[in-house]
Amino acid sequence: MPTELQSRKRPLVRRRADGGSLAVEQVCFSYPPSHARRDADAVQALDAVSLLAGAGELLAVVGPSGCGKSTLLELICGLREPDSGSIDCAPAVLMPQRDLLLPWLSALDNAALALRIAGLSRGQARERANALFVELGLDGFQRARPRELSGGMRQRVAFLRTLLSGKPLLCLDEPFGALDAITRGEMQEWLGASLAREPRTVVLVTHDVEEAVLLADRVVVLSRRPGRVLAELEIDGERPRSRTDPEVVALRGRALEELAIGGRT
Repeated sequence: MPTELQSRKRPLVRRRADGGSLAVEQVCFSYPPSHARRDADAVQALDAVSLLAGAGELLAVVGPSGCGKSTLLELICGLREPDSGSIDCAPAVLMPQRDLLLPWLSALDNAALALRIAGLSRGQARERANALFVELGLDGFQRARPRELSGGMRQRVAFLRTLLSGKPLLCLDEPFGALDAITRGEMQEWLGASLAREPRTVVLVTHDVEEAVLLADRVVVLSRRPGRVLAELEIDGERPRSRTDPEVVALRGRALEELAIGGRT
């Protein structure tokens, strides 16, 4: 006779080798009580979240702090498993909030790290990475250590490392959250141009609604914890977009309105 654990239906997490699409269906996830507070309840991070991203699409996810945005990316990348629901997607790679560059490696070797892990020799990995340094505005800084790079340049190296992983689905977690406003604006323009040259499917998590509207093809708005989908906004305007475009201003207002409504419920 099967035990309860054996008979419980496991969530479906399927990795497809082709394409770059993503389908998240009714995903729930909770964190167990911490070791320090075993008497506390589990913390539900996501509640029945569903979203889709087509191959080559940039999907932005916005929501209040602590609503499960980063957890969602970890689930998509296979770093955690959902409690229920299903995830059907191409192989994915996560670019976390911090650049996590290795201080003892040069910028070039940090960017080439994914290729070394994949089995390429140092020379082959460096050659592949170096070819993109000019395109991504890093030429001349190949030998620089992370401490010698500006915040924006460190993020470019981290993005290049993510890109060179070869995964068709990129999960970017607040990639510009730690940058000043001027550098952040420059990096938003740079990211749009980079993805035009190297098309991938992207799930971008950000707390900046304007950033989401400027960069994304669609924006999913999550509620406060536990994260639920409040709204999904389609963006028809072609990139690059201006912050003063009427559609950008209107969509930014709609997203902020949904967040305000979600915060009251």
